[in-house]
Amino acid sequence: MLKALGVIPVRYRSSRFPGKPLALILGKPMLQWVHEGAAQANRLDNLVIATDDRRIYEAAQKIGADVMMTSSDHASGTERAAEVAAKLKADIVINIQGDEPLVQGNMLDRLVETLFDQSIPVATLMAKVKEISLIQESHIVKVVADKDGYALYFSRTPLPYQASDYFLQHIGIYGYQRDVLLNFHRLPPSRLERIEKLEQLRILENGLKIKMIEIPFPTLSVDTPQDIIKVENFLKKRAYE
Repeated sequence: MLKALGVIPVRYRSSRFPGKPLALILGKPMLQWVHEGAAQANRLDNLVIATDDRRIYEAAQKIGADVMMTSSDHASGTERAAEVAAKLKADIVINIQGDEPLVQGNMLDRLVETLFDQSIPVATLMAKVKEISLIQESHIVKVVADKDGYALYFSRTPLPYQASDYFLQHIGIYGYQRDVLLNFHRLPPSRLERIEKLEQLRILENGLKIKMIEIPFPTLSVDTPQDIIKVENFLKKRAYE
């Protein structure tokens, strides 16, 4: 059986929200919400928080998580995840964003199960959004896929143009075949990646396919302090349902 490694790359510094991983959500640091959600996965053989900041390292230890100090030179979470993958044995690597407090273990399990097919280099998540007005929001990444469920393109602009029923929102949690991840982060940033500011376009521009896995609803990622309120409201509502 192939072995799967989950990596939660976390940095303390953020231009819009410094200290974001330690921000409290209903009394618990966001880092803890992410780790607890990811730890529910049945298909992960190992789960590691990766950081370059001593404050994050100590917070991870407090919640009983496995944590690894990594280089401070990384330009992205993907590079940080690749450093961990290079040091630990695994066939599949799941890169779990540290600002996804609503991540659930079954989402990660679906990625791992998809990547048991070793002909699939990369897999990631998407969700259908019927509130069409949101298609105009640049912070919501849109994706279109072919008939077999492989990504055709990702964009911050409306995609597809003039959609009237729904669009597909990309959820930034990725699964990689280990060798693909180790090779990918060595590739130079691509033209479309620089224009859209979307790292996954580097994969497509280099001729690799990305399998899209649909989940029932979008997650709520945290980019600003205001997003904390949205997540708390969602969690409170869910508790009473």
